[in-house]
Amino acid sequence: MLRDTWVLFRHGVGVTLRQKVGVVFGAVQPLLFLVLFGPIFTTFGTWETLVPGLIIQLGLMSMGLAGFGIVFEKRSGVLERMRVTPASRLALLLGRVLTNAVTLILQTLLLLAVAFALGLRAPALGLVAGFVLVVVLGLSLAALSYAVALTMNEQLFAPAMSTAVIPLVLLSGSFLPMSMAPGWLDALSHVSPFRYVLEALRDLFHGHYLTGTVAAGVAVTAVFAVVSLTIGTRVFNRENA
Repeated sequence: MLRDTWVLFRHGVGVTLRQKVGVVFGAVQPLLFLVLFGPIFTTFGTWETLVPGLIIQLGLMSMGLAGFGIVFEKRSGVLERMRVTPASRLALLLGRVLTNAVTLILQTLLLLAVAFALGLRAPALGLVAGFVLVVVLGLSLAALSYAVALTMNEQLFAPAMSTAVIPLVLLSGSFLPMSMAPGWLDALSHVSPFRYVLEALRDLFHGHYLTGTVAAGVAVTAVFAVVSLTIGTRVFNRENA
């Protein structure tokens, strides 16, 4: 399985690196918010508060729609042809998910580079810890996105996922901390796991490591990863998936 995963991952990364414009384009919206909204936000907030929110937005938009590619593979018969090869079905999932993680890493690095040029001054340890948290979250989102793409009507996947991503971004507190929201909206946002991850990222970017907020973010990310990867694996292992 490891060999199959590596072969698929290497192929996927090769394709990704040949599509540099696509990688950059996927980060355009968060970059626009960073450049055009960031200077306004910093009149009453900090870059260390805004940038984690934009990273979560990037992860939701990029990894949440990762399954879009497999819709075309399923429609054209590519996925079915891969399933009849000796490659394990778990490798078919992991190779794709790891490739998506590379895309997210490149996009996040680009976002951070621009953010530092504008004034972000997060500590190195906080950046590394936050980066790991985001990558794990991205892997989980991609696996869940593939599972949804394989079980949902092909024509409904793109509009349904695009619609779902918007409230998830808003309820995570990407643009403004949810503590500033009305009570009912603040309470509703606690249903989303992304709020906990984002609040942990903000603590890490401010140099606060051993806090309950960080612990909650790590715990929620771990649970979300287990659930998402389990669902993704089961869908890929289904005979008629």
